[in-house]
Amino acid sequence: MKMEILDKLAQEIFALKAYPEKYEMESVASELVRKHPCLKEPGCGTGYDGWTTSIRYKLGNYRSKLRQAGCNEVVVNRKRGRDENVDGGRFSLKKPKRGAVNHVPDHPENFDDDSLEQQRCGLVDAMKKKEKDMEFIRQKMDLTFSLRRKEIIQQTNVASEKTENLLLF
Repeated sequence: MKMEILDKLAQEIFALKAYPEKYEMESVASELVRKHPCLKEPGCGTGYDGWTTSIRYKLGNYRSKLRQAGCNEVVVNRKRGRDENVDGGRFSLKKPKRGAVNHVPDHPENFDDDSLEQQRCGLVDAMKKKEKDMEFIRQKMDLTFSLRRKEIIQQTNVASEKTENLLLF
């Protein structure tokens, strides 16, 4: 029964936030024990310390399963696996600023990298026009956000990104 509860909690927590803080996991565990007193653990101070630990580990396991399935958001924030092609064995991903998480949303339905790249080329062509259709540009920007964000996160040199997408800066 505990595993079923933890599975459901991990799914719901991940739907809200992929990387919750410690106090957020503690509040989930305390609410669980408050609503269902039969789940309180005897012998520990608060009665929900074990639930907090279990939720933390369950979320880690849930993220690793999603990473193996190819979920972009957790693949980008992976801490393991160094790229041997990069000098000095550094990580191949750009380090986020303090307190930030690299966020890469999944592609829209029925679109892959190639089709989004074609949409991005159409966006660049629309930006070159003298009379710009701002509604068309806004739609294409929203559509290609996941591809552009993925390229920026995975690319280590911002100068080459600016030259590639010069019209978008």
